[in-house]
Amino acid sequence: MLNIAIAGCSGRMGRALLEAVAQAPDMRLAAALERHGSPFVGKDAGELFGAPCGVAISDDIRASLKGCDALIDFTRPEATLDHLKTCHELGVNIIIGTTGFTPEQKVLIADAGRSVGVVFAPNMSVGVNLSLKLLDMAARVLNEGYDIEIVEAHHRHKVDAPSGTALRMGEVVASALGRNLAECAVYGREGVTGERSPSTIGFATVRGGDIVGDHTVLFAGTGERIEITHKASSRATFALGALRAARFLSQRGKGLFDMQDVLGLS
Repeated sequence: MLNIAIAGCSGRMGRALLEAVAQAPDMRLAAALERHGSPFVGKDAGELFGAPCGVAISDDIRASLKGCDALIDFTRPEATLDHLKTCHELGVNIIIGTTGFTPEQKVLIADAGRSVGVVFAPNMSVGVNLSLKLLDMAARVLNEGYDIEIVEAHHRHKVDAPSGTALRMGEVVASALGRNLAECAVYGREGVTGERSPSTIGFATVRGGDIVGDHTVLFAGTGERIEITHKASSRATFALGALRAARFLSQRGKGLFDMQDVLGLS
């Protein structure tokens, strides 16, 4: 039985994770964490999804993580890095679904993999990670004569753009083509932009309503278009992927991994 801690348990993803752990026969909720000053601190975590479980929400991460096998974190970069430091000190594995990290912050995450197990992925969905594999294959075949555009849509509350998943898709495509995404990405167009450079990868962002997450990579050639699309209708898909990552780490120990490793696609 794996003892699981969930950070940001009152958020949209946190609640999905609480419910997923409650339904997993090989896991138990050992800790539910919230930020200091949250009105949810002290309440039964199970009340967040309608099934009291006897685990009180806490803002004391160090005390809460003792005895835990893994922490699942879909919060914000600064909070995740604080949690990562505590996991490192206590020897607790961590699954990171948070997005919006700087390159320097990603180095800190990689360093933590030297002492604990870390699964770091911008999207925990099994379907999205299969899509990444398909994108690598498609880009290698469609390597000439095709313009590449990535369109993503999320709910109105998402704070970073483009999404971490869209950026990862761009990285996969750029790598397959022998390009550096930092040098070929175009994140906005306005006014007289001139003709499209064939070496660029464009991004378009949509924010609105309660869209869980839609991603499309378009390969536009002469006389045809190839689109690889993933649409998420529920956050449960991300939660279930995170649980698979926790099981994976329980068998692997320390190291830095992503969902491609978890799913055997790397």
